[in-house]
Amino acid sequence: MSLTIPSPASGTSTSASPDGAPAAAPPRTYQVRTFGCQMNVHDSERMAGMLEGAGYVPATDERADVVVFNTCAVRENADNKLYGNLGMLAPVKAANPGMQIAVGGCLAQKDRETILKKAPWVDAVFGTHNVGALPALLDRARHNNEAQLEILESLDVFPSTLPTKRDSVYSGWVSISVGCNNTCTFCIVPALRGKEKDRRPGDILAEIQALVDDGAIEVTLLGQNVNSYGVEFGDRQAFSKLLRACGEIEGLERVRFTSPHPAAFTDDVIDAMAETPNVMPQLHMPLQSGSDKVLKDMKRSYRSTKFLGILDKVRERIPHAAISTDIIVGFPGETEEDFQATLDVVEKSRFATAFTFQYSKRPGTPAADLPDQLPKAVVQERFERLTALQDRIAAEENARQLGRRVEVMVTAQSGRKSEETHRLSGRSQDQRLVHFSVPEGAETPRPGDLVTVTITEAAAFHLVADPASPADYALRGSRAGDAWDRSQADSCGAPVPGAGSGATGGKSGVSLGMPALPVRRS
Repeated sequence: MSLTIPSPASGTSTSASPDGAPAAAPPRTYQVRTFGCQMNVHDSERMAGMLEGAGYVPATDERADVVVFNTCAVRENADNKLYGNLGMLAPVKAANPGMQIAVGGCLAQKDRETILKKAPWVDAVFGTHNVGALPALLDRARHNNEAQLEILESLDVFPSTLPTKRDSVYSGWVSISVGCNNTCTFCIVPALRGKEKDRRPGDILAEIQALVDDGAIEVTLLGQNVNSYGVEFGDRQAFSKLLRACGEIEGLERVRFTSPHPAAFTDDVIDAMAETPNVMPQLHMPLQSGSDKVLKDMKRSYRSTKFLGILDKVRERIPHAAISTDIIVGFPGETEEDFQATLDVVEKSRFATAFTFQYSKRPGTPAADLPDQLPKAVVQERFERLTALQDRIAAEENARQLGRRVEVMVTAQSGRKSEETHRLSGRSQDQRLVHFSVPEGAETPRPGDLVTVTITEAAAFHLVADPASPADYALRGSRAGDAWDRSQADSCGAPVPGAGSGATGGKSGVSLGMPALPVRRS
């Protein structure tokens, strides 16, 4: 489907070379701005890969010939965030003939024609099922001088078969499934990404092997409900088998996954986590609410007792596991008693960190039509109590790490105070953020290398390791560090040991690279 709007000239001109022959126009530049979850982050890597395969190059500054918004529709302010960004780009595009703007992702799948009505300067709109159409839509919009709108109702091609431009050489995302078969009343994702589609195990393992061959030492398996993997081809233990198969891949040092559903979390998965050495001692398990009544209203097919039982089993098999979660505050009809039940479960669960959300009404979800929508002031007050509790627990759990020797994979990103502290940053095996210093006389690691240090300080949201001497600091160079050096050379930049920040590679708006868990979101 296409809608016609005026469009400036394509801007693809030629100029004369010194010998009088026409010179080829420089390649068009792109930038991808990402909102939302890890699935969107991975989709953005595919968008970048397809654009580069079509001849585009990453923009080196904020001036890009093509700006792509990969959108999220989960939060209430997602619409405002997109249209605010589009509004700011309108005068930029007017001043730059040939510039194009594309909108994809969940909000595009939901809003469709609305985007072009509200922002008629947009050139292409595409949905969650046809990410691969992006380069063709941009070409058609430029050739036909009209905006292109293409939204498919079902998956066109499994996204992982598309070219991918990874932002990180040392870690990568691997989708094992897309879509969701659950009917949670607060969630619009099933309507936008469709029913669950599972990849064949051989295809997944081949992609992981390719990442490892390219230098990655860490992968994160992605799925809307990652542990229900196998439902499409009838193998209830397919996910645990996949985890064990990852353990057979030589050179793959760290395996993570997100996000599992408590209702489908089975003992064979816990056994595979405990018995597969490269599966990390970290679990992200969404709670959503500690109230059984609210869980029922949410159509979450488990109750608080089952949830806590899973955590007990995980900690029995993996004593040092760090567990994180998602929690929604202020779901319609939530009473003070219901909220207290959530606080009680959080206290018992001892989460290392949590994504905490204030409930927001999303049109098209059953919860949006439920009675007893709570006043904003009530939701805000409960949210503040919850985050205060979780902050205290996180600080206490991190304090328990003092004196522990941990292996940290160095990342290209560093802390806000890195220039002042001269510390580098990385993630421990349990995914905790660690800022560490390199002792005088010791070798500085590269992103992707691994260091072993002793935790000397603890805060609610990070750990610090300041080795007293080189004897308390061990560096293990890795294939991933070698890959980092090659990537820097390929981009015409000299290798920078312990670089404080990585290039955005034409993408902005989200921190790509090593999968990480934010502390919380309001």
